[in-house]
Amino acid sequence: MSGRVKARATARVAIVQHRSSARLDQALEQTVDLAHQAAVGGAELVVFPETWIPGYPAWIDSAPGAAFWNHEPVKAAWADIAANSIDVDGPSGRRLQALARELDVSLVIGISEQVGHGPGRNSLYNALLTIGPDGSLLNHHRKLVPTFSEKLIWAYGDVDGLRAVDTPVGRVGSLVCWEHWMPLPRQAMHDAGEDLHVAVWPTVHADHQLASRHYAFEGRCHVLAAGALLHRDDVPAGLAPEESRIPGDDWLLRGGSCIIGPDGRFLVEPVFDRETIIHAELDLGRNRREAMNLDVSGHYHRRELMSLTLKPNGRAVSRPAPRTE
Repeated sequence: MSGRVKARATARVAIVQHRSSARLDQALEQTVDLAHQAAVGGAELVVFPETWIPGYPAWIDSAPGAAFWNHEPVKAAWADIAANSIDVDGPSGRRLQALARELDVSLVIGISEQVGHGPGRNSLYNALLTIGPDGSLLNHHRKLVPTFSEKLIWAYGDVDGLRAVDTPVGRVGSLVCWEHWMPLPRQAMHDAGEDLHVAVWPTVHADHQLASRHYAFEGRCHVLAAGALLHRDDVPAGLAPEESRIPGDDWLLRGGSCIIGPDGRFLVEPVFDRETIIHAELDLGRNRREAMNLDVSGHYHRRELMSLTLKPNGRAVSRPAPRTE
């Protein structure tokens, strides 16, 4: 998409909270079906959680021996994740672009990213893609710091995708999981001028709700906090956690998706332990009204006293819509 798009007074949004398939072809089919359901329900912006494709490996923190050096079941599971991750510049990435165009929606989707060729082709990234309704890849953000045992799965990201982009429903930005505890990335995103912020998590439990609500209050923007579902049955063979490590009802990840207004209060309360698509119509005019007493990138910032400098590496973060066959 070219040029700045003026934000509407309202935005119709949806968060998909669903168990995801670990098989790339099935996960893409799921994504098509669920995004279609969201669009039929009126959504103009559809959000999927952290590493929706091919699913978040929550077992890495709870499976017996998962973090041991040279643990064969984990190496096998990692290779399986790699084989079923999205190649942003390949057919799977183009399919997601085509999906947004087919449904005429903006799409924000968490993926495990594989690099199709060249340097780094044996590394994976925890990434977020923002795709416009014409199918253009508007932004490609790689999580800056994989958290704790996530370092066994994904490589370090960069700041090239640390920005907001224009969509028909306003400027949309996003961060992944514990990036919401990092003050400097938060400030960079506030400076980008978000109307809507997408916060993707493995599950939006109490601490993650706190971070998401703080972000909304600090940034004076609406926040869509998307959480995933993972059932014991979804765990790779040989890596099922002990009974004592499962929070209840065999759910390792419980969802918790919610929508928060620019005053930090819930507009849609967290939803746990069930597959659903959360719909809402947001009043974007509230962003300006709430900014009267706090604007951390404007009148509540002292730029003559302090500044933030990003160090991009020049990685391409956008791509035009794929050609129609």
